[in-house]
Amino acid sequence: MKKKRKPGVFSATKAVKALARERVGQPKPERVVESEPRQGRQVKHKERLQDLVDGEDSF
Repeated sequence: MKKKRKPGVFSATKAVKALARERVGQPKPERVVESEPRQGRQVKHKERLQDLVDGEDSF
């Protein structure tokens, strides 16, 4: 003998979304468009103070 399946817990959010899909249709997939192109790899280590001081002398 088969057991009857227990009905799931009612979720108002799921019910509203299901009704909206029936009436309007599936939403189009969203694609993120970046305003600026990605830069290359970031510098892992900060420049040392001594390197910065030495670099200013060359100007």
